Amino acid sequence: MARPARKTRTLLKRFGRAREGSAAVEFAFVAGPFLALMFGILDLGLVFLVSTTLENAVDEASRKIRTGEFQTAGGTASTFKTTVCDEMSWLGSGCSSSVYVDVRTFPKFADVTTTDPTTNGAFDNTKTVFSTGSSESIVVVRVYYEWSLMTPLLNPGLKNLSNGKRLISATATFRNEPYAS
Repeated sequence: MARPARKTRTLLKRFGRAREGSAAVEFAFVAGPFLALMFGILDLGLVFLVSTTLENAVDEASRKIRTGEFQTAGGTASTFKTTVCDEMSWLGSGCSSSVYVDVRTFPKFADVTTTDPTTNGAFDNTKTVFSTGSSESIVVVRVYYEWSLMTPLLNPGLKNLSNGKRLISATATFRNEPYAS
């Protein structure tokens, strides 16, 4: 009976002294957290990239409303959404199904208010309006983009929609230039 116990101890001592494969074991311990951190950084970077791209697209598209070019051409919410998506071409064909526009006019800057476009954790398109106003109207353009997060560990900190997506928004507020309709 003493012999198997001694044999087991001998095997354990040999195992403890062995150094072959230790790098693989150490990598196995470190790989999971390292990869989670790398994918988290990439995901967060993409959120910032989409946010910056959306800001630039809203600025470019809003310029057409501000100058009256959009109104005199008979633009609609759909054509405005297309204009925004054209500025965000690197996102591909999924842009039009993920972008929502809300364009409102106000009598004066002090009256400008914004509302939450979500209901029960989902985007509520019934809370959006599309009114570009006329010459010298005060306009608030808000564009929303639903972005799918890749890293499940970031979802609790970054998601703000119930479907696990992040609602990214960009806003432009301005007075339309005087233009002839």
